[in-house]
Formats: sequence, structure tokens, C-alpha cells
Amino acid sequence: MWTRRAVMVAAVVGAAVGVAPTSLSAQGFPTRPITLVVPFAAGGPTDVLGRIVSRRMASHLGQPVVVENVGGAGGAIGAQRVQRAAPDGYTLVLGNIGTHTAVPALAQPAPYDPETDFQPVGLIATNPLVLVVRPGLATDVAGLVRYLKTPGTRATYASAGVGASSHLGGLLFLTQTGTMADHIPYRGTAPALADVAAGRVDFLFDQTVNVIGQVAGGTVTALGVSTRTRAAVLPDVPSLMEAGVPGFDTAVWNALFAPRGTPTAVVERLAEALSQALEDPAVRDRLVELGGELPTPAARGPAALAALVAAEVVRWTPILRAAASGG
Repeated sequence: MWTRRAVMVAAVVGAAVGVAPTSLSAQGFPTRPITLVVPFAAGGPTDVLGRIVSRRMASHLGQPVVVENVGGAGGAIGAQRVQRAAPDGYTLVLGNIGTHTAVPALAQPAPYDPETDFQPVGLIATNPLVLVVRPGLATDVAGLVRYLKTPGTRATYASAGVGASSHLGGLLFLTQTGTMADHIPYRGTAPALADVAAGRVDFLFDQTVNVIGQVAGGTVTALGVSTRTRAAVLPDVPSLMEAGVPGFDTAVWNALFAPRGTPTAVVERLAEALSQALEDPAVRDRLVELGGELPTPAARGPAALAALVAAEVVRWTPILRAAASGG
């Protein structure tokens, strides 16, 4: 979650995020389509957010923003593609707490450094994770925990891959409840959710944007949300803390990043287009309808996003490594 401390250090981080000094002006940028890499499967929560925002950004930039899904390895494959792309503003990645916090903490060796290999552009929104289970498995968190602790049970949980936010949620839940389940990685949470709904996997942590339709339709059962308070779009679903899992308070943030070394003027142009998109009433209404919490202008730009990533790396790296090792 965005913290007061992160906001306070944003100005300091802004001087150190390493936007390349350049004589290149953004006056002529962009002159061709921009590729937005979504590092997960089409139809998942990150993909949905990316398509909503990219359409409005395109109208402000005067060029198409083309979404390309490059899934796999918890988002690392798509993120690495952008890390290695030319730093000219024409290739961006829609990263999140998974790609820029969990993947570097859990993958060994780490595929990239989230603080030095990317140039922050702007924060889009945060979303709670929702714990959903296959039909008929449990009606509350206590019931799921009982199932997981039943002798002889071979439980499973799905994710979008090692280090994805869905993997983060599953790891934390198992650690906090003292339970065990086999991890089943997918290329995105859209196919993972489909298998939970079909009864092939027991449970999944996914963003509100991806599960509210399935929950409303009764194809999966929502047991809890990951934030301290309930989600407005799922008012009848308790927080996991309410449901008896102490200290479970996190949300998934989604943001735009460019390759390290992208010129300052280009980053500023992209950040401006993103900010204008997030001020559009239709975009705001749609993101809120899907469970998103939109950042204030002060918490939205490149320096603020750099501070957020730095704070999240410090917060989650030791927790995730301890959870993954069973410590």
C-alpha cells in the first residue's frame, strides 16, 4: 500500500531515479505506435486495467498504444522484454507488486533489479486481492483452514507464476494460517481462475477486477479480501483480518514503467498522458467499478512511483523469502 513515508521520500527519490539527461525533446514524441507489454495472459486483471488506460492515453498522445500480452514466469518474461528494449518511450510494461517486488525477491537469481533496471512513469491504481475457492469447498476462511489441515488432504492453490501477486497472496495465507498446499502456476490468473471455477484447483488469490463477475455469478466463492477494510465492490465479503487471519493487509498496485535511461522529456510526456487518462471521468468510474483505488496526483508521478517501489522492496523481500523457505 502507498504509505506516508513513501510520499515523504518521493521528492528525494525523484532526484535519484536516474532519468537520463538528454537534449531529446518530447515535442515530436510519439511519432509511431507505442507498445504496452502486459506481462500476463489476456483477460486477466492487469490486462483489463492496461486496456482501459491505454485507450485513453492514446487519445492524448495522438498515437495508438498497442497492448501485447507476454506472459510467463510470474510476469518476469514480459518485464525482461521491456528491460532490454530501446529506452525511447516506445516500449512500456504494466508492472505491479508481483513483477517489481515479489519476482525479484523469490526468483534466484533475480531476473532484474526493479529499482535500477526500469524508469517509473506512473501509478495507475491499487486493488485488493480476493481469496476465492472452488464451488462447494468452503463458505468461510475457517472452513478452508479446516480443509487444509485435514490429514491426508492434498490441497492446491493457483497463481500467475512464481512471484506474481497471486503467488504472494497464497504464500502469505499459508504462512499466516500454518497450513500447506501445492502451488500450481499458470501464465496468468484468467486461466487459473477458470480452473478454480471448474473445480480443478482449490483456491486462488486474485485482484477484484478479475473475480467480481465470477463471484456474482456463483462460479467461485469469495472468502476474504486482503486489505484491512472490506472492498466497496464486495461489501459482503469480510477482510481476511476480520475472518481471523491477523496482520493480513496488502493490496496490488499496478503501474507503468519504461526501460532505464528513457529520456526525461519522454517520461514526462508519458506521465502526463497517464495522468490525463486517470482524470477522465469514464476511466475513473470504470476503474472504481472494478474495485480500483486511484492515486492522488501527488502519488501518481515518476518520483512517487519510484518511492513506492523502493518502500515495497524493503517491506516484502524478507517476508516473502521467509515464507518461501518455510521460515
